[in-house]
Amino acid sequence: MFLPMRTIAVCDTEPVLIEGLRSLLEPVDGLCVAAADACLADAVESARGLHPSLLIVDKSFGLKAIADAIQDLRASGSQTAVVVWGASVSWPESLRFLQAGASGVVRKTASLETLLACLRAAASGFSWVEGDAPVRWVGATPRPLSAREAQVMGLVERGMKNKDIAEQLGIAAGTVKIHVKHIFAKTGIRGRYGLAFSALRERGQTAGIHSVKPLMVS
Repeated sequence: MFLPMRTIAVCDTEPVLIEGLRSLLEPVDGLCVAAADACLADAVESARGLHPSLLIVDKSFGLKAIADAIQDLRASGSQTAVVVWGASVSWPESLRFLQAGASGVVRKTASLETLLACLRAAASGFSWVEGDAPVRWVGATPRPLSAREAQVMGLVERGMKNKDIAEQLGIAAGTVKIHVKHIFAKTGIRGRYGLAFSALRERGQTAGIHSVKPLMVS
């Protein structure tokens, strides 16, 4: 249940999907679809005026447009949580949307139960992402990083490539690659997106984030 009452605004490029989503959500106790728009700018204006708890946005508007919309909402003092949904969403895309300020990312093909879980988390102030998020290896014991490794890790967390990191630090790209390998081994974190995810979590942006099936290591 969604008590107290949570209002929702929906923005999708396909009006028929908006109506489909409305028909799914309105029967749920504690939910009310207060606005529906096919234009992102109109949706932002609706959110500013109606102050819904949640704004569900179609991923097809694009990362930059959605990030700008979130920034506009925050600049106006809006506390509306933004959930991005799309026909298919990769983990890297999910991470970028979370970094842009979205509170949740879910697929349009998700079950109603999964969609509601995402909305509940976002409405409660948590972040939520569907699917297999990169997580710390099971059984891994983190070890301290060297000063240079910590520098490299910070730049990887910001999404920089090895070549760019090498240029900024004045070292060879091959050396950066070695540092990154050592960082993975010492932290037990899986992949570059795992490092970025870890950075978000450390800053408190992913409390309550949903992920499944951690990577098992022998």
